Amino acid sequence: MVQTIADFIELGHVENIVSMFKQEKDYYQYTGQLIRDERFMVRMGLAVLFEELVAARPQDVLLAVPSLLPVLQEEKPYLRGDAATLLGIIGTEEAREQIRKLLNDPDAQVKEIAEDILRG
Repeated sequence: MVQTIADFIELGHVENIVSMFKQEKDYYQYTGQLIRDERFMVRMGLAVLFEELVAARPQDVLLAVPSLLPVLQEEKPYLRGDAATLLGIIGTEEAREQIRKLLNDPDAQVKEIAEDILRG
């Protein structure tokens, strides 16, 4: 299912994925796997997906937080930054608290992402 979701996002079918997430809340647990996809368009598409889901189902997006937390520990800085971006879109205090931890990240861009999110 993760591969199907990622492929649809890459193809630009975010609206279809929004509908799928609305129907099946268990899909939120795949967010951590999806953000690790090597394809930039998939990772970018997740931001669009979550912006739409936050507007439509703000209470449901919280289900993605546990799957994103391990990504904040990934070796690759872009993964930490992408996970922080999704947590910023989710915008809960729990998510923001996790982003605060990145203010001391060894990567300058990750620190900047965290600062920008927390300022906003």
